[in-house]
Amino acid sequence: MRWASQKKSDGAIVVSERGRSRLDVWVQTLVPRQNAFRLARQVRQDMWRAVQKQRGFSPVVKIEETDSGLIVTAGGQIDGVFPKAHLEAKIADVLEDPKNRARWLRWARLREDVNA
Repeated sequence: MRWASQKKSDGAIVVSERGRSRLDVWVQTLVPRQNAFRLARQVRQDMWRAVQKQRGFSPVVKIEETDSGLIVTAGGQIDGVFPKAHLEAKIADVLEDPKNRARWLRWARLREDVNA
């Protein structure tokens, strides 16, 4: 797959398959500030595992920085007919799973510069 990561002018990071960043279905959560790109990749990977059997689904993760942390918008583009409520519930389960969130925080935590 061809991956695209974009730093938009509003400061958001989007991780998706190149040219497929529409959000037909999405769920949001708030997490503490951390490395947004690493977080987006981990969320995308876990979301994909949970909904990979949905034909025509292309996962999209958008991370936006706010004063209170990072807003994670996880969802994706779906070509064809889809059970929106069912997909939203599966994505919400991924985002709110305590084990997932703990792993994401370990993986994407902001690290002090060891050379400073």
